[in-house]
Amino acid sequence: MWTAYCVVCSMCSSPNPESCPTSPRKPCDEHSRCNLTTRGVSRALGRLPSVSVNPELVGRTFPPAQPYLVGREKVREFSRAVFATNPIHHEPEAARAAGYADVVAPPTFAVVVQEATLAQLLAEPDAGIDFSRVVHGEQSFTYDRPIVAGDELTATLTVTSVKTLGGNAMVTAESTMDDATGEHVVTATSTLVVRGDDA
Repeated sequence: MWTAYCVVCSMCSSPNPESCPTSPRKPCDEHSRCNLTTRGVSRALGRLPSVSVNPELVGRTFPPAQPYLVGREKVREFSRAVFATNPIHHEPEAARAAGYADVVAPPTFAVVVQEATLAQLLAEPDAGIDFSRVVHGEQSFTYDRPIVAGDELTATLTVTSVKTLGGNAMVTAESTMDDATGEHVVTATSTLVVRGDDA
């Protein structure tokens, strides 16, 4: 199984994953002190920031998004943007020599396909998610095989968790992507942080 993982701290905007308090890695002491202070002030005022994300979203599966046809030039453009220089991402001959049908998309390319499913979630009227307060907190990918040009992928989103932390809501959703034969290719998991009214 091919797994890619990345995380960004949405609470203290730390660029260092090792100090990100939202990750399972070592917590950031500076953030912890800051967060405790913020919570202390909120309690002194008699309330914490409030969020209105609907907890009944958990377990909801949205209709499949429109199929996405992965184009060779799109893979090349994305590869250049993320500085993926391996020839298998750019040259069909190199990809075929490595055993692939066409150029291979970098692992994070799955976000391009996932985007339509996240749009469904954010547009859901009863979700209670204010897009202006959304920060992308965490992203991971679990692959059965790489995405290659020519794949037609259909993504389906399921909300797996809604939690409240420090007055903010954290919504986790999985987008499973299958190819035209119905075989699973990749699951992209996103955690969206919805900041509270006073956050």
